[in-house]
Amino acid sequence: MSVLAMPRLSFAPRGWATPLVAGSFLLMAATGVAMFFHVETGAMKGLHEWAGWALLAGAGVHLWLNRRALGAYLRRPLAAGIMGLGVVLTAGGMLVPEPQGGPAATVEAVLGAVERAPVAVLAELSGKDVPAVIAALEGAGLAGAGPDSTVDGLAGGDRGQAFAGLAAVLAPAAH
Repeated sequence: MSVLAMPRLSFAPRGWATPLVAGSFLLMAATGVAMFFHVETGAMKGLHEWAGWALLAGAGVHLWLNRRALGAYLRRPLAAGIMGLGVVLTAGGMLVPEPQGGPAATVEAVLGAVERAPVAVLAELSGKDVPAVIAALEGAGLAGAGPDSTVDGLAGGDRGQAFAGLAAVLAPAAH
């Protein structure tokens, strides 16, 4: 096939906006359903987040190109109600704070308690002896640990360093 016979690629919005919406929607739907059922792979969250940006870009262009049809839909009570409900739910989800004691608060409380637990307690939680926990902390860059030390104290308030230390301590022992 000669170069002259090859189809021309078009970068006009009508050529890519709808396929981008369809492709990113499929990716978001698949990853969203999997995440809903807590079936996640290492790349799933990132794929879901980036597909959201692709969907946003494609949908924005698609809606702009089809603004007359969108206007016609908005004049229909059922369609306007469905779209309005979407706006209300979106605003509610973004503006209404999570209730006190919700899942995020529980996770934060548990993590805080583990970060403030002495190394001896971390040894019990991890099923390792105190010297193994101290070695794991030192391997994660938290030097100077003793049986009464805490991950929070060793990390000096650096949450990333504290998480690295906890990950090292709570990792399964090599057999």
